[in-house]
Amino acid sequence: MRRPVALRLQAALATAAVGIAVGVTLSTPQASAAAGAATGYATQNGGTTGGAGGQTVRASTGTAIHAALCGRASSSTPITIEVTGTINHGNTSKVSGSSCNTADGVIELKQISNVTIIGVGSGAVFDQLGIHLRDSSNIIIQNVTVRNVKKSGSPTSNGGDAIGMESTVRNVWVDHVTLEASGGESEGYDGLFDMKDNTQYVTLSYSVLRNSGRGGLIGSSESDLSNGFVSFHHNLYENIDSRTPLLRGGIAHIYNNHYVSLHESGINSRAGARAKVENNYFRNSKDVLGTFYTNERGYWQVSGNTFDSVTWSSAGSENYPAGPNPTSNTTVSIPYAYRLDAASCVPDVVRQTAGANTGLRVSDGSCSPQTPPPTTAAPTTPPPTTAPPTTPPPTSGTNLSLGAGADGSSKASGTSYGNVRDGDNSTWWSPAGSTGSISIKWGAATRVSRVIIREPSGTQGSIGSWQLVNHDTGAVLASGSGAGAITFSATALSKITFRITSSNGTPRVGEFETYAA
Repeated sequence: MRRPVALRLQAALATAAVGIAVGVTLSTPQASAAAGAATGYATQNGGTTGGAGGQTVRASTGTAIHAALCGRASSSTPITIEVTGTINHGNTSKVSGSSCNTADGVIELKQISNVTIIGVGSGAVFDQLGIHLRDSSNIIIQNVTVRNVKKSGSPTSNGGDAIGMESTVRNVWVDHVTLEASGGESEGYDGLFDMKDNTQYVTLSYSVLRNSGRGGLIGSSESDLSNGFVSFHHNLYENIDSRTPLLRGGIAHIYNNHYVSLHESGINSRAGARAKVENNYFRNSKDVLGTFYTNERGYWQVSGNTFDSVTWSSAGSENYPAGPNPTSNTTVSIPYAYRLDAASCVPDVVRQTAGANTGLRVSDGSCSPQTPPPTTAAPTTPPPTTAPPTTPPPTSGTNLSLGAGADGSSKASGTSYGNVRDGDNSTWWSPAGSTGSISIKWGAATRVSRVIIREPSGTQGSIGSWQLVNHDTGAVLASGSGAGAITFSATALSKITFRITSSNGTPRVGEFETYAA
């Protein structure tokens, strides 16, 4: 019989009390920029440097954090905010200015870029107060604790998420943080680390997530598939019911994490998501990997994991556990360099490195923790989150779409699926609304490695975010924004789908060209 998270917390808090009584003291870097450098997918898409190279200010209230953001010359002027003490509702108010868009009762990183928030001194605690990122890019959050953020009851903040990202967020590195609650949804809490509505290129590293019903998600629903390229490494997930994380579409790289006491399910890959899951250590947990609570299946590539006292439920409707002997059902190519600790040493390495106030120590890839030097990287401005429309380059080779079949979803009145494969860019297909899917299909498997999406003259820029999907397997071949040329690893398939997940008005696809090279 399932015990509520609140009841399970009694044992966890008792254990924590013993740890506090020991009185271990750990040093905290007094850095003027984030220590170390971003890892994982946060290194892609131009990289993540936060406020490096900009002014450094110190804040001990939420209002002071907002004032620092609002005092910049512009919303993209680099800044590092060193945070000390406890940030709560009593000291967090809205501040106005041309370089910020803040609100009461939440730390609001909205419509801004190039910011680092780092805990210093004896520590920074965001108590019942969440951190919200919206329409922002190049953000670093490091060495802070966020606890007991509620979506119901009193006080409420950030929809109940400790850290929440939504609406075109790019390049975020969250590192050495502690995210915790004191129960599940019935006690008023939601997710610890949530990403939705077109959030991409994120890394969560060396962090602790515990005592919650929900660890976090990528995608808020089965139709919110514009998120992805997220790395999770060297994190501790402890005493959590589910969502460690929940993946809807997109790609995630999950390695060298320690999972303890997952009560209902763990990594939940669904709706075509693909996860590379390697060298993790799972202990005393249930259904730590699979597709759960839906028939929209996801995929995983597994290697080097340790399953210690893990139980698996039987497969059934809306329940597809990967175990008891997990095997890969997809492959995921990782575009960045990384070093793997052996799964056997992950519990010890994570114990010494993960969470706030642990000295920002990291692993050297050989199971040996070390403290990184501060970075002094010059500030960079990430590329626009939606690339400006460009004219696709001229092509050589045979357009495999000519003469192929076509179908899709949400066909608007007066358009035809076949208009995207007729060689005439003045005719087009468009969905009934702002999103929809259009496919090219062949009678037999066809090898494709390049796609060009062309918009009719006068409509350029209407296509927003998209995913290119292998319809045969559900695997996402590529994702991005705007029309143009798309390249990916050569794949043999009988149907390829261009899925528009956001747009500016009603998008139009004039030609959906496919090429072997």
